[in-house]
Amino acid sequence: MAGCKLITYDLRKAGQNYDGLIKKIKDLGMWAKVCESAWIVKTIMSSVQVRDALLPQIDSNDRLFVVTLTSESAWRNVICGDQWLKENL
Repeated sequence: MAGCKLITYDLRKAGQNYDGLIKKIKDLGMWAKVCESAWIVKTIMSSVQVRDALLPQIDSNDRLFVVTLTSESAWRNVICGDQWLKENL
C-alpha cells in the first residue's frame, strides 16, 4: 500500500549540486516539492528504504530526514500548490 513520505535535507557544502538527489527523489514515486528542500513522495517504500536509496546522492556531513505522514496536515504557500496535497495526503 502506498503511503506518503516527507523528505527533507540540508546539503552542507557551498555550491553542492542537488541534481542527483532531486532526480532520485523524483524516481521514488509520485512527488511534490513543498518547500526549497522538502518533498512529499507517494511510495510503497519504507522510510528506511527511502533513506537508503538517497544516501548515495549526499555527502556524509549532509542532513537527511524521512518520515511517513500518518495524520492531518496543514500548509501555506507551498511550492507545489494545494491540489496535489489535497489529492494525495
